[in-house]
Amino acid sequence: MLIKVRKIIGYLIYNSFAKHLPVSYERFSFFSKQIRQICGKMLLDRCGKNVNIEKGASFSSRVTIGDNSGIGIRASILGPCHIGNDVMMGPDCVVYTRNHKFDRIDIPMWKQGFYDEEPVIIGNDVWIGGRVTILPGVKIGNGVIVAANAVVTKSVPNYAVVGGSPARILKMRN
Repeated sequence: MLIKVRKIIGYLIYNSFAKHLPVSYERFSFFSKQIRQICGKMLLDRCGKNVNIEKGASFSSRVTIGDNSGIGIRASILGPCHIGNDVMMGPDCVVYTRNHKFDRIDIPMWKQGFYDEEPVIIGNDVWIGGRVTILPGVKIGNGVIVAANAVVTKSVPNYAVVGGSPARILKMRN
């Protein structure tokens, strides 16, 4: 019960006030990063040390985020997602954890509901460029770089550099 109340308070503070504070790197941000970090600790399932939740980010309370990691400006994380340690995320990233059903053609897609959620897992020391889209069930390995505007439809092995739509391996870092 106490956890639920804490999450509700964190949600209200974040969405009514902290979400709209200046980005963390502006000269006169007046503790924006710290205020959003406090909200993250109240709202998220797990929130590590030195977390940076940027202006305008929207995320599920079922997100976990490791130490020294960030959620980018105007990013949207819809559902359960595990973000490891030392993850950098650019602006306007979207992480989906479920899709619409579309199996039947006799009824409109919006009436068919959704498939079950598939959590997204992002490893440690990952750099996700701006406007990246990550689809349900994807696992991004450690040390991965995801190029800007990539659409990640499949899991990515450790130390890969991926880009494109759909994302493919461009090279390996090791």
